[in-house]
Amino acid sequence: MSKSTQASGNCHDSPFTTPMPQPKNIWVAAGDGDLERVRHLVEKESLSPNAPDEYTYTPMHAAASYGQLHVLEYLISRGGDVNVEDGDGDTPIYTVENVETAKFLVDHGAVIDRQNSEGVSPIDHLAEEFLEVANYLQSVASPMSPPMVAPQPPSQREQEAASEELTAALMTSVEDIMQRAEAEGRDPEEELRQLVSRTVLEGVISGVAMSEAVEDERGGELNGTKVKRAKTDDGPG
Repeated sequence: MSKSTQASGNCHDSPFTTPMPQPKNIWVAAGDGDLERVRHLVEKESLSPNAPDEYTYTPMHAAASYGQLHVLEYLISRGGDVNVEDGDGDTPIYTVENVETAKFLVDHGAVIDRQNSEGVSPIDHLAEEFLEVANYLQSVASPMSPPMVAPQPPSQREQEAASEELTAALMTSVEDIMQRAEAEGRDPEEELRQLVSRTVLEGVISGVAMSEAVEDERGGELNGTKVKRAKTDDGPG
């Protein structure tokens, strides 16, 4: 077999080729801390540090979210705005997960005393998942305010007391149903089934009420807090 025939045979035996990886766009590169790629896209392809992707997320948000301080420093030097807003009115300070990044943004002019389009401040936004960061921001915005404390879930004793109360009420109701059914000469099965269903529902409602009480202790409107937006591969660059 000639070399050319052998090469042809090898190509025939391997019809599948590995696709070439797509180069990172600026948002992924910023989140990954890939400064070389970010620098190329800004300086060679004229992409703005404040350019929004299809979800209005900017390279500034991506770098802040993943704590890439070296990328943030470069983006700021090229016109990156520490107070640039996404479509929800969130600035990069809303995305941080550690005090070091929050301090960097504050030192570079990030505004803390503000609200997004839902009326939520950065402190309230971060308090649920990143209490240390929220406390740092609060210490900057209002140095005399005491630090926030993470709300405590219901204790084991409180949960057991609630469970015992429901069980006692259930047993009393079962006894009452059985006595009335016997006196009336009927089958109590359906009424007992309904009683159990109601008791289960009451238990769920009781658990929700305890959880809501914990939420109320947070003192801020945290229900609309968003999770970190994933780095998207969509968009130019």
